[in-house]
Amino acid sequence: MINGVQAVYPIMMRQGFGHIINTASMAGFMVVPGNAPYTTTKYAVIGLSKSLRAEAAQMGIRVSVVCPGLIRTPILEGGGRYGKILSDIPPQVFQRMLEKFRPMSPTLFAQKVLKSVAKNKAIIIVPSWWKVFWWMNRLSPSLGILIAQKHYQSMQKKLTKEQKI
Repeated sequence: MINGVQAVYPIMMRQGFGHIINTASMAGFMVVPGNAPYTTTKYAVIGLSKSLRAEAAQMGIRVSVVCPGLIRTPILEGGGRYGKILSDIPPQVFQRMLEKFRPMSPTLFAQKVLKSVAKNKAIIIVPSWWKVFWWMNRLSPSLGILIAQKHYQSMQKKLTKEQKI
C-alpha cells in the first residue's frame, strides 16, 4: 500500500490531480477476534487513507478507501494464491458461517465501488448494509468489543460441539 502511494503521489502532485483508491476491509473498523494481524493492517490502511485525503486535497488529489464486507470471491473458500484460510474450522462449517453475512457478487461490488469513487466518497463501504457495523463501532466502541467477544465465544462453543460429533 505504501509503496503504491509513494509511486503515484509525486506524479499526481506534479500534474495537480489524481485519485488514490486504497483497499482495506470492514475489519479496519471492527473488532475481529482471532484475526488481530489482519485487523491491524486494515486499521492502518484506513488511517493512511484518511490522513492522505486531508493532506492531498489542496493539491487536487482525491483519496478513497474501499472497505468491503464479504464479497463472493475465491478467498472466501480459502482458495486463490494468497487466500488460504488457516484455521481449524471445517470448510462446510466455515461456509455456513460466511453465508449468514450474505456475500455480494464481485460484479455488483465493482459497480457500487465505481459509483462511490465517481462521487469522491472518502470511505466506501460495500455492501452498504455493513455500515451498521461501522456505525455501531463508532457510536460505542465498547459495545462493538462486547459483541465481538460474545460472538467469538459462541463460535468457539459451536466448533467444540461440531468436533465432538
